[in-house]
Amino acid sequence: MSLINTKVAPFKANAFHNGKFVEVTDQSLQGKWSVLIFMPAAFTFNCPTEIEDAAEHYAEFQAAGAEVYIVTTDTHFSHKVWHETSPAVGKAAFPLVGDPTHQLTRAFGVHIDEEGLALRGTFIINPDGVIKTMEVHDNAIARDVKETVRKLKAAQYVASHPNEVCPAKWNEGAKTLKPSLDLVGKI
Repeated sequence: MSLINTKVAPFKANAFHNGKFVEVTDQSLQGKWSVLIFMPAAFTFNCPTEIEDAAEHYAEFQAAGAEVYIVTTDTHFSHKVWHETSPAVGKAAFPLVGDPTHQLTRAFGVHIDEEGLALRGTFIINPDGVIKTMEVHDNAIARDVKETVRKLKAAQYVASHPNEVCPAKWNEGAKTLKPSLDLVGKI
């Protein structure tokens, strides 16, 4: 069953954010766009490259009114040490959420039971707490956060323009489509 257009289930987790331990809940996602980026575990080799990429695009997320949350199956304590010891992870100015109970990885369908780790999953959630995009793939393949920014902006655009759709490779400011009988078979 797809999670698209479903509401995020209630949750509570601890995170390391800007030098402090903070609580992140489903209520934290309300009222703004949110991007949850699931990763297998701290202190690995591929995950820091994605965190660094997210950090390099963080200003774009903020300008779009969105918060980024990195989620791994580790604790918030591990995330503190990871942030302090990895030059790439140290660039993160967004919450690093711990999910040692696997509540979030299971709720979002990215949990690997045999390993106790998460698949690489990316979820864009609207201000009402409804999942609008999801991408899940093998842990050997790191993501390009630039594409996540593009998808966020597309989700925001169609939310504010409900009679339009964003075609393939759409970027902010580009032409959209207005679905109609006249377009069927013409594109």
